[in-house]
Amino acid sequence: MPKPFVIGLTGSIGMGKSETAKLFAAEGVPVHDADAAIARVYGKGGAAVEIIARAFPGTVKDGAVDRAALSAAVVNKPDALKKLEALVHPLVAAERDEFLKNAGAPIVLLDIPLLFEAGADAEVGAIVVVSAPEAVQRVRVLSRPGMTAEKFEALKARQMDDAQKRQQAHYVVMTDKGLDHAREQVKMILADIRAKLAAFARAAKENPHA
Repeated sequence: MPKPFVIGLTGSIGMGKSETAKLFAAEGVPVHDADAAIARVYGKGGAAVEIIARAFPGTVKDGAVDRAALSAAVVNKPDALKKLEALVHPLVAAERDEFLKNAGAPIVLLDIPLLFEAGADAEVGAIVVVSAPEAVQRVRVLSRPGMTAEKFEALKARQMDDAQKRQQAHYVVMTDKGLDHAREQVKMILADIRAKLAAFARAAKENPHA
């Protein structure tokens, strides 16, 4: 089977990215979730556990990475965060490569929160940015258990500005008008991509040596 067309899905915290990924999955698009992949490598028997135990002593408990302890070890420490990312990103990339190899579908989606920040935008065929007005984002994030305004600002500081993301996107899904509105946007995006892929396939067939 030929390589699938890869959609990269991203969006800042609180924009509704995870729910949007579910909408793509409901349309038959296999989804690889980077956050879920991190949860797997951090869990018991995960590929990151021993590596992180050596690099950040005291952050592994009962055979799994204690994410709260790890967060405390890297928060407001750019060098420590870079060190952590250098250890974890290759493990997640290996999982992603395995997913792409076995997806068995013409279109797949990579759900990557830090798509631009990690340079993964160069590896996808189309970029979908999930967005919402800043006031909506703030209300959503601050309603999460344990979230504070300080934590929210720290998380935002790690992420590219939403307006910049939208400027670099091929498609934008707005999530402030309910699930049905978001679903319609997803359907339109997939219809457009499928039409473009069909046109490309026709052109290649008509001009095989072009």
